[in-house]
Amino acid sequence: MTARGLYIYCVAKGDREEPLDLCGIEGTPLWALTDQGLVAIVQECEPKPFASADQKVFANWLLIHQNIVDLAWERYETIIPFGFGTVILPTNGNSARQNLNEWLEKESAEVTRKLEYLKNKAEYGVQVLWDPNVILPRIREQDAEIQQSEKETRSKPAGVAYLLQRKLEELIRQRLETAADVHFKTFYHRIRECVENIHIEKVRKEDPPKQMILNVSCLQNKEAMTALGAVLENIGQMPGFDVRFTGPWPPYSFVTAGG
Repeated sequence: MTARGLYIYCVAKGDREEPLDLCGIEGTPLWALTDQGLVAIVQECEPKPFASADQKVFANWLLIHQNIVDLAWERYETIIPFGFGTVILPTNGNSARQNLNEWLEKESAEVTRKLEYLKNKAEYGVQVLWDPNVILPRIREQDAEIQQSEKETRSKPAGVAYLLQRKLEELIRQRLETAADVHFKTFYHRIRECVENIHIEKVRKEDPPKQMILNVSCLQNKEAMTALGAVLENIGQMPGFDVRFTGPWPPYSFVTAGG
């Protein structure tokens, strides 16, 4: 290896240092570099961050990064993935390789602990969506204030009714927000009881009328999915609700190093 930078994909347990029959970003060959009983999957690169104004190029780099991490996960079974764009630089007279070795020596105990914790585990994504058009009629049936407001709106002249309609729409919006929050908390706690760890992610915009009300990443043993599957099936059977389940993935959301 030269004194250039090292772009790092992941770290695993291993003691076999070798070139890999794979190429990474920009077609650069990959290496498995070892120290302290750990192996780092890297490629040489310029000693600067990867950047491109071309979105297609950037998207392709992201895809390559993910593919390499997935392949390493298959090969080594348990890995600590690094976020996209992590480059180990040569500094203070040290090569990037020397800095990598120093980091592995310094963090070997913590990295080994994390690898033991992640053994046989994977990340799964869970999103819950609802259709307000299906949910709202049930809220109306149980909400006396909405019923009264609707009754008043229908009985008033057009000008007054218009103002009352705006107030009614705001009241309905508040009730839907409250219901969404209640369902989020209920679903979150039910899912949390079934997994090793859980992270809340940002909800994403969906095509109307569907709305995402929960988006979480879960860490779970790959052979212990029965309880989680039962909870998600139950949620998905509720009128107006849909569940998306993705995975297994390398555990980015829980132990991503370098970003």
